[in-house]
Amino acid sequence: MVHIQKEHDHAGKALFENANAWVALSKIFTSILRDPSLNSTFLIVDALDECVTDLPKLLDFVAQKSCVSSRVKWVVSSRNWPVIEKELDLAMQKVRLCLELHEDSVSAAVGAYIRFKVDWLAKRNRYDDKTRDAVKHYLSLNAEGTFLWVALGCQELTYISGWKAQKKLTAFPPGLDAVYRRMMDQIHDPEDAILCERILAVVSTVYRPVTLDELVSFVDLPNGVSGNYEALCEVIGLCGSFLTLRERTVSFVHQSAKDFLSQEASSKLFPCGMEDIHYSIFSKSLQIMSTLRRDMYSLHELGYPAELVEPPDPDPLATLCYSCIYWIDHLGDWSLASAATSLVDLQDSRAIHEFLREKFLYWLEALSLCKSLPDGVVSIAKLNALVDVMLYPGPLFLYYGC
Repeated sequence: MVHIQKEHDHAGKALFENANAWVALSKIFTSILRDPSLNSTFLIVDALDECVTDLPKLLDFVAQKSCVSSRVKWVVSSRNWPVIEKELDLAMQKVRLCLELHEDSVSAAVGAYIRFKVDWLAKRNRYDDKTRDAVKHYLSLNAEGTFLWVALGCQELTYISGWKAQKKLTAFPPGLDAVYRRMMDQIHDPEDAILCERILAVVSTVYRPVTLDELVSFVDLPNGVSGNYEALCEVIGLCGSFLTLRERTVSFVHQSAKDFLSQEASSKLFPCGMEDIHYSIFSKSLQIMSTLRRDMYSLHELGYPAELVEPPDPDPLATLCYSCIYWIDHLGDWSLASAATSLVDLQDSRAIHEFLREKFLYWLEALSLCKSLPDGVVSIAKLNALVDVMLYPGPLFLYYGC
């Protein structure tokens, strides 16, 4: 704690929330690693390949700091991506373990997981010995060393009576891609299918997992669903088992699910291309940000420190936070990937103009309350570059008179 306290006493909570957070946290963590009182410590970083933001920074940090102390051991896991292997090769002392070459060990671990899950199912659904053994045999025969496949198979059986279990499980295909295809096919109802495809398309496109409140802003939901937590959870449940809901945040159950939807199911989710979803998110973001106003949290005090602000309940920025941070990124990805590369549609340019003219300061305030003002600075630079290239010969803020 002394290493954290030292920095916190100097700069306060803001040290961990602005653009310098990475530098500050890295410095603190390095100090902890070098502390002579630190006992034997194991640091586990799972699924490096699923790191979306600043992966090169993280890889460099792991490689550089892995030899700082002999008392600290790092265990990192990842798909064998060349870029990750290349960066980690810079570590001075390392041992590489390729799981593909240790199939027996992986199979033993998956086997233990199968026994645990089947024993739980047998107790829950009152399997007899024959059913329990049959379920265990099918899972063991088709798991192919994949924990997720076993988890999804057992999930299928959670609410199935013992006498139906064998028939239900044998219809569960081997291989994750086959399971994902089956999950897509199981969305039978046309109305549900359209809604699920919209949700999956949005969740596949956003730059970070979104909350239920944020998702509602980008997907046209049936009447009575928006604002109804139980109904929203039910809608997420309609999306097969692609998505998971943790503390009101929607994310993919696994990176492989997102990969499948982006590649194998792209024609279904993105019939007009992913840039169409980028445009939809950008457009809807502009619409909902029109509700921004001065003093969104009714603080009634100019210059109130953002780090001391506690969001009210209900939070008026709950649905707006993602849009405030990322609307310009979606505009950029749409315009650069679409036929509008050389010119933003005039209607959109007017909407952007109106937003900046009327809501610019309120947007900055909202970014500050979302602890993302540095992201706004970067976004303004991106927008300025987009406008310079695509629409106007002069700088954005000169044109807008800002």
